[in-house]
Amino acid sequence: MDLEKIRENRARKVLEFSLPAILAMVLTSMITVADGFFMGNYVGKEGIAAVNLGLPIVYLYLGVGLMVSIGGVAMAGMALGSADKKACNRIFNQTIATTLGVAVLISCVMAFCLDPVIFILRGEGRVAGYFREYYRIMLLELPVMVVNSSFGMFIRGEGNPQYYMKVSIFQVLLNILLDYVLTGCFHLGAAGIAVSSLVSALASLAGILWYFFWRAKVYKLGRFSFSGKICRASFLNGSSEFIGEMSTGIAMFAYNLVIMRRFGADGVTAFTIVGYTAFVFSMVVVGFGQGASPLISFCYEAEERLLAADIRKWTNRFVFGAGAAVALVMAGLSGWYGSIFVANRQVQDMVSFGIRIFVVSFFFSGINAITSFYFTAIGRAFESAVISSLRGLVVLLLCIFILPALFGMTGVWMAAPVTELVTLGATGAFLGRERAELN
Repeated sequence: MDLEKIRENRARKVLEFSLPAILAMVLTSMITVADGFFMGNYVGKEGIAAVNLGLPIVYLYLGVGLMVSIGGVAMAGMALGSADKKACNRIFNQTIATTLGVAVLISCVMAFCLDPVIFILRGEGRVAGYFREYYRIMLLELPVMVVNSSFGMFIRGEGNPQYYMKVSIFQVLLNILLDYVLTGCFHLGAAGIAVSSLVSALASLAGILWYFFWRAKVYKLGRFSFSGKICRASFLNGSSEFIGEMSTGIAMFAYNLVIMRRFGADGVTAFTIVGYTAFVFSMVVVGFGQGASPLISFCYEAEERLLAADIRKWTNRFVFGAGAAVALVMAGLSGWYGSIFVANRQVQDMVSFGIRIFVVSFFFSGINAITSFYFTAIGRAFESAVISSLRGLVVLLLCIFILPALFGMTGVWMAAPVTELVTLGATGAFLGRERAELN
């Protein structure tokens, strides 16, 4: 990285690093949307509900993967800013190994937890059957997913985000093709969709490994000596991302519990379909966060703290614009959107009404998330953890349990906007305190 070029072209650098990351993340999220499309059209609305009931499991993997990876990438970025390539590679190899080991351990544990999860959530009949069919295979795919994501962060960290973008495009296209073949042609149902995800993730991993063995300029795969100090520091520095993802998983569990008990499988299906939009937008935000974080870490370590703060400001402007655009577009398409996934009129009506309320959260959620990324990138885990906890757990859980009791299904859609607006107050307070310190 060149500090002078960053200083002269701040907004351009944010976009240069973020756009490939955004495209990669959005393409990754499109796998979920494509799976939902094939699940809804070839398996049924119960299949969509079954996948959503298991999303807390997915967020567990994402939380652990992001905690290890983002913490490791931030430390490696600081080492790179100090021109210590040996430390960079040690952190890189330990981060990848730790991510893989923890993800495999989670799969071993979760193999015994699928039946208790579906029992607690009151999944019955076809919903329960599809749940088991899908997630037994996904327990093999999810460790590959988090390792691929971790590798991708380091590819971007050494200044080659375009390569990971190309790998992501290939993975998405392969996944969609396999979804169509296995589910549309061979009628393998939920299992076919899960196998498609596994095979495409393994193909992506092969392309990533080729890069690190033959093309990487900074990070090289190789032997390393495990450091407990690096492990503790990366876990601590990435703790806010873990809290954020785990909070999302807990919140998703709470959403499913409330919706299943009050509104049944149709409510879960409608919520899942609306959630696809939120998931895609969250990937845009994560892409901006992952793209800006190496720049912020590098500048901060180089004692350019005002420059690091300015990069955060530009990133916040971009995510606000993106959030406003997505909210307005989806509000305009609300009457048509649900019919893409299901033919059931009742579910379509629920989606059409709910999405117009839910997308209001996009005006605030990006700013909260980017500010959390910013504090992680400069090593201030407390502020980042508080923001993540408020928006992903504390305030959101209160809204999930209180608002549906007061306003029915409308309360379900209101939970996200209210949560993000309340959290924005804390975000503003932290930024105000940091601004005073910088001045």
